[in-house]
Order: sequence, then structure tokens, then C-alpha cells
Amino acid sequence: MKIGVSTSCFYPLETEVALENLGKAGIKHTEIFFNALSELKQSFVDMLLDIQSEYGITVASVHPTMSLAESFMIFSNYERRYREAEDQFRRYSEIAAQLGAKYIIMHGGKPNGILSDEEYCERYMRLKEVTRQNGIDILQENVVRFRAGEIDFLRSMKNILGDEAELCIDLKQSLRCGYNPYDLINEFSDNIKHYHISDHSISSDCLLPLNGGFDFENFFSVLKSKGFNGSCIIEVYKDCYNSYENVYNSFNKLKNCYCNILENRL
Repeated sequence: MKIGVSTSCFYPLETEVALENLGKAGIKHTEIFFNALSELKQSFVDMLLDIQSEYGITVASVHPTMSLAESFMIFSNYERRYREAEDQFRRYSEIAAQLGAKYIIMHGGKPNGILSDEEYCERYMRLKEVTRQNGIDILQENVVRFRAGEIDFLRSMKNILGDEAELCIDLKQSLRCGYNPYDLINEFSDNIKHYHISDHSISSDCLLPLNGGFDFENFFSVLKSKGFNGSCIIEVYKDCYNSYENVYNSFNKLKNCYCNILENRL
């Protein structure tokens, strides 16, 4: 299992600056969140690769900038528009492969989409076939006000696709959807490949890890017991902290927490 920090924590800081800041802080594992279509140009990707090489950063996953448009682009009945989205995801998979990432994170369709669950899953698999040409899988994230924010839809997706229903579980999004993250961890552990992690309290559903009441020692212990060996990436918003040092300190404390779990298991 690897602990990292998403470049999205620093939005609206430019993607390349966020990545370099992580490297300078000694954080070696990340998810890169792209924020503009111009960032798909090879010249921009080359700049990211230079930063990655200089600081020895590994990349678990990439997050497309088109997240809010995925319902319109991918999960509608207009085939031409879907093929345009397919082209974008093909490009994201090329970039992910260059960066050494394994996954593309997808928000997916909205709850009021016109596609049946079976049609949704068919479209998801079509897109996966495209990205797998570059060795990259697509993970469905459980985002509030999206179709996959509902546990019943995730169950349907798993029933239809089995192991092909691959998931990214976001702790804060679970809370916003009205359920305990462990409801998903316990039911979908075989399908979960990646986590977006954060803390929470009575007054806030999104805090830096170890700044709220979530028991990360138990969380890591549960994940280890279920054989999870993917990435847990800190993903919070800029209003969750006062300085970048707060993010770096949270990461270091969380990494120590995880190391303590490993030592206690030996």
C-alpha cells in the first residue's frame, strides 16, 4: 500500500507547480489532476515527466479535467459525442502510461441519465477497451450527485460486471452521499483499487487526515486485512488548510501512522 497526495489539493495552483511542490516537500507518490485541455499536449506532459524524474515521484492515477462533462459526453445516446470522449480518454491513457500510472479516475454519469444500468456498464466497458490499449484501467468513483454515489448502483454495476467493476472510493464523498465508508469497504473490497482519503469532524466532512475524528489506524488495518495493495491518496480542498505545510505535515503523520500499523503486524 502506498500513501500519497493529489495535485488537486492545491487547486487552482497550476498542475505542474503543484507536482513540483510535492517533489520539493519530499512526497514521492501522487495522483495528477489535469485542469485544462492544453495540459494534454505532449510538450506539457514532457514537463511533468521532467519534474517526475527530478524528484523520483511515482504516479498512481490521473484524473481528467472533463469530470463534470462525463455524463453529457460519455453516458448519453449521442454516439458522435461519445466518440469524441473516447478520443480524450485514449489520450489520457497514453499520458497515464508515460507517467507510469495504472488508472484513470471517472466520475461518470448523473442519476437522471437515460441509460439503463446495463447500457451504462456497456459504455464503461467500451471506454475501458480503449484505455487498456495503453495498459490503463478506468476506475468508477463514488461521487455525490453522480450515479455511482448510490450504493444500489454500485451493487448493480458489480452484479453486471463482476470483477470488471473497478472502483475508486472517496471517504468524504461517502459521507456526502449519506453512508459510512466502511459500508463500501466491507461490501466491495474485491472491486476497490484506489482510495481518496480525508478526515472529518462534526462540523466538516472534509479535513486533512489526522485533523478530525476518523480512525486511520483502524482504516489501514482493515485495508491490510482485506489484502488491499493499492494507493491511498490524500485529496482535500484548498479551504481545508491554511498553508501547504499543513498538507505536508498531514502526509508525514499519516505515513508514520501506516508504518506503525506495519510494525505492529510483524
